[in-house]
Amino acid sequence: MSPASPRFVIVGANHRSASLSLRDQLFVDDAGAGEFLVALKARGLHEALVLSTCDRVEVWASHHDNDMAAGLICEAFAVRADLSAPALSGQLYTMAGDQAVHHAFAVASALDLLVIGEPHVAGQVKTAHRLARDAGTCGPELETVLQAAFGAAKRVRSETRIGEGPVSIAAAAVQLARDLHGELSGCSGLVVGAGDMGELVAESLLAAGLARLTVTAPRASRAEALAQSLNAHVVPFDEMKDALAGADVVVASTAGRHFLVTADAVTAALKKRRRKPIFLVDAGIPGDIEPAVNRVDGAFLYDLNDLERVALEGRATREQAARAAWAILGDEVTGFLKGRAARVAVPAIVSLRQRFEETRNAVLAETHGDADAATRLLIHRLLHAPSEAMKSVAAEGAEWQQMEKTLRTLFRLD
Repeated sequence: MSPASPRFVIVGANHRSASLSLRDQLFVDDAGAGEFLVALKARGLHEALVLSTCDRVEVWASHHDNDMAAGLICEAFAVRADLSAPALSGQLYTMAGDQAVHHAFAVASALDLLVIGEPHVAGQVKTAHRLARDAGTCGPELETVLQAAFGAAKRVRSETRIGEGPVSIAAAAVQLARDLHGELSGCSGLVVGAGDMGELVAESLLAAGLARLTVTAPRASRAEALAQSLNAHVVPFDEMKDALAGADVVVASTAGRHFLVTADAVTAALKKRRRKPIFLVDAGIPGDIEPAVNRVDGAFLYDLNDLERVALEGRATREQAARAAWAILGDEVTGFLKGRAARVAVPAIVSLRQRFEETRNAVLAETHGDADAATRLLIHRLLHAPSEAMKSVAAEGAEWQQMEKTLRTLFRLD
């Protein structure tokens, strides 16, 4: 590989280049990744992985001819989407060489995402890496890029606050619940009502590890439907006050005309809990939880405005960290590319050393251990061919200045 003709190439579609419907058509789940990679290999692409997430579908590959590789990937995507390659190509992007390396590092470091800093992408890239290894399509060039990308991502995570701070209302609720209770694996939740925002917050709490969830609502049918969706338990609405006592996290979302969760009910629940605190989210507009709950010792109430402020602070934190993260990424990409370019010279250096060693052994054999004769003969032998070549180039004149400059650099003649 020559630094002027890098073999690393990426072809894909993301939220900026293609519609959601097309990305859905291209999506390759983990179960189908092996078959997709084997099909690419059959087309002649022996080093490749496929990265499919909610906002992108990409193939990262290595090939001696970037244009040929891009064409093979585009054909494979066209087959998957049941489209012609020309019809598909306008919604795909192709990156090669340094640009592709920079993109891979940015994705692995969670910098090229809809939500900057979201940690799940690192796991997705590692899963894509594992699936490529299982399919036998992760060769040395691809492996080298991936390991360097993982190293860059580790630096970004450890040296910046890129992953800190929630960026959505639901994420803010999860963070605040953790701040109060620690890990949620030992916590129980109660959803009062069946509003959309309450369901969204409940889903995020469950995804964050909430152990148990109970649902109640004025209309039993709504409670049962939501409980089925969330795989939760149902309690009758007239038992809500008793359910409050068993809840570490309460999410209310009905937007009714009356407060469903009152200060008196929360006070009674806290007494039964022996003052173990309750985190409450009022996701209704108008509110479903009596504001006086904020004055109850052991109750921590947040409404949508409170959660939005926390999310805005999180977004500001990530945006500030992103600037430092991009600087780190630039350093990592530059270092990787320089190191890879330097490795191009290794075979020639090895050959040169072998030639010198062979010449030394031959000279020692001819001079029978006479050090003075051996060193003189060695110098003569080593410099004979280069001297003749230099005379020839100098006679022609065209490339002599560059050769002389190179020689002075190599042997520090100045």
